[in-house]
Amino acid sequence: MRIGIDLGGTKIAVVVLGDDGETKWHSRVATPRGSYDGTIEAIAALVDEAERRVNARCTVGVGIPGAISPATGLVKNANSTWLNGRPLHRDLASRLDRDVRLANDANCFAVSEAADGAAAGARIVFGVILGTGTGGGVVVNGTLLTGANAISGEWGHNPLPWPDADERPGPECYCGLRGCIESFLSGPGLAADYARRGGDPVKSEEIVERAAAGETRALATLDVWERRLAKSLATIINVLDPDVIVAGGGLSNLSSIYERVPALWGKWIFSDAVTTRFVQARHGDASGVRGAAWLWPC
Repeated sequence: MRIGIDLGGTKIAVVVLGDDGETKWHSRVATPRGSYDGTIEAIAALVDEAERRVNARCTVGVGIPGAISPATGLVKNANSTWLNGRPLHRDLASRLDRDVRLANDANCFAVSEAADGAAAGARIVFGVILGTGTGGGVVVNGTLLTGANAISGEWGHNPLPWPDADERPGPECYCGLRGCIESFLSGPGLAADYARRGGDPVKSEEIVERAAAGETRALATLDVWERRLAKSLATIINVLDPDVIVAGGGLSNLSSIYERVPALWGKWIFSDAVTTRFVQARHGDASGVRGAAWLWPC
């Protein structure tokens, strides 16, 4: 059996999967925010409890914000900033007395959906997170691609392609650049665009509700957001040519995008026909923690 850990900024989730993917046990606890040592101990406690529950020693995979730098072996790019610059991989392996596999949380999402989710059986899978951020992950023939710099799939920090005049130079991004895809397509990016169009400051969920109720401004904002998503995914198809693009995160619950976006993206894709499928994640919020468990092959 295998244990998956999803190390989030506010909660740490755990699942135990059988070799057939069946959930044997799951739980979650609050993340000890700001405490590196507390985070290590919280994960260790969850692993201990999980193994007691299933009465077996398990493999352990952990999905983390950010990535492990190939250059230093330390965590980089984590929005849970107390992890950055720390040897999380080494310290977890020492604390748990076993090898541990770590991967970016968006990569874990892609692994989950490629293993037994909405993209099961597909040869090339691109997993996208459309939520607070816009992460991504690439799986080819069932194998996660991390890349030479451990940033494979980080599509959100490319510039918005084929920008219109009002999309230049684009909003400031936390990475220090302007006009990144994430600054347009994330939940906060959608909310900021709605405000720029004269709307009051509300979260993306409220904008979606207002659009469903027929509010003109909200509908216009979502129309532009869908066009930007189509352009952005077109660049992924031009480079990677995936069989399936599978979406997770809060904005993936917009059911309309799975028809509207493929209807738009052909304009920017360098092909006479596009067979790539765009689908919603099968495992929803559980995809990340399940993918962490699947970091160990059967």
